[in-house]
Amino acid sequence: MPELGFITFACDDTDRLATFWAAALDGERRGLPDEFDDVIVDRPDDGPDLLFREAPKGTDRDLPIHLDLEAEDREATVERLRDLGATVRERKRKEFESFTATWTVLEDPEGNGFCVTEH
Repeated sequence: MPELGFITFACDDTDRLATFWAAALDGERRGLPDEFDDVIVDRPDDGPDLLFREAPKGTDRDLPIHLDLEAEDREATVERLRDLGATVRERKRKEFESFTATWTVLEDPEGNGFCVTEH
């Protein structure tokens, strides 16, 4: 069963938006290794943390705010979600210095985008 990993925000200024939401939700900012421009705000309760990444947000396809699901088996989870009515938009892969990230971008039955990655 996938878990809700992050609520992700595409933004022009990750620092400014993360600072705002950290203060608004009494959260704590957490930086990532230097190879990332992203900022995470850890929330004080059991809810999902917030991830802020520099990215375009001009259209619905840009996923300006979306859910990131984490699963032990990404492909099996994607197939289960497809059986429930989701559609696969694309698969992505990005190389970082310390690891490779692979995720699948899907749309729910109403066309809202979300992502599935592995733990």
